[in-house]
Amino acid sequence: MSLHDLPPPRKRSRLGLYVPFVLAVLVVIAWTAGWLWVRGEVRTRMDRSVEMLKRAGYEVTWKDRGIGGYPFRFNVTLTEARVREPSGWALEAPVLEAQSRVSSPTSWVIAAPEGATFVRPMGGPVQVKGKVIRASLTHLREVPPRFSFEGVDLTFQPGAGAQPFGLEAAKRVEFHLRGAKELDEALVSVRVEDGKARLAGLFGRIAGERPVSIVWNATLTKISAFTGSDWPGAVRHWVDAGGRMTLREAGVTAGEAVLGSNSGTLTVAADGRLSGVLDVTLRQGPRALGAMGEAGVIPQERAEAAAAVAAAREGTGDVARATIHFQAGQTTLGPVALGPSPKVYGSR
Repeated sequence: MSLHDLPPPRKRSRLGLYVPFVLAVLVVIAWTAGWLWVRGEVRTRMDRSVEMLKRAGYEVTWKDRGIGGYPFRFNVTLTEARVREPSGWALEAPVLEAQSRVSSPTSWVIAAPEGATFVRPMGGPVQVKGKVIRASLTHLREVPPRFSFEGVDLTFQPGAGAQPFGLEAAKRVEFHLRGAKELDEALVSVRVEDGKARLAGLFGRIAGERPVSIVWNATLTKISAFTGSDWPGAVRHWVDAGGRMTLREAGVTAGEAVLGSNSGTLTVAADGRLSGVLDVTLRQGPRALGAMGEAGVIPQERAEAAAAVAAAREGTGDVARATIHFQAGQTTLGPVALGPSPKVYGSR
């Protein structure tokens, strides 16, 4: 019996080898097109935001702008960036870098690797440098958006002809702004750790060579009403809606002198000055108030009267309890008028 010849084996199709590569190329092309489109959106939204700020009286400029980060990020680099708001405050940076993930284009991390300069309307510029100067900005559609700033090993140097700045250096500086949409509130937190006072200033007179620390935690109500074409307009609209700042914790430690508060309610009067009441504790209060008089921050006779009030109310541990009123444009400690209330914005 003879065997039939077996049919020759079929050649395997090579289509299965090429399909994954073709799909990969198509994915890369689609991803690249999508990345380029979103990059254009980032550029367009930046330009629109700048135009809105300019119409509100702000100045926003930069020399060059680069947008990169392909394939998984967006990196925006601005050189010689400058932002100036209507009242005269400004922020400048030789290089400003911002980064966002493709998966989360509304969350940004911002850094100033070569330092920055903030300009005071009356005091002039202060150059800030440090090991870390960075911030984060997220939840842009919320009011307010979430913002955090962190600075590590910072130094503060007033520019030529500028007025002195209270701090020469700080180990750490933090600022946080968080919204609570369901309560229509915002939480504001500020912390300065191990600050070094500039010896020619007020803090230097009080603290000497010892570190200065600052903490401030407060809640702002009716935060959705904080809107307007400029800073004064936003504050007025917020106050008209019944907005208030409720203090949760505040304190300034300068050497052995401590000013602290765990309760108080503040708002802004029609003249743009702070209004409200703070319950405070003072340690080494007479010495601190005397230094403020010597520095000319408070008239000498008022500083002496306030120091006498603090001394009369001191208990154990050289701690005095008192009330600070911001009313009718004046700041008073007990019955003693110390001077004008802090100005939140300039009156018309």
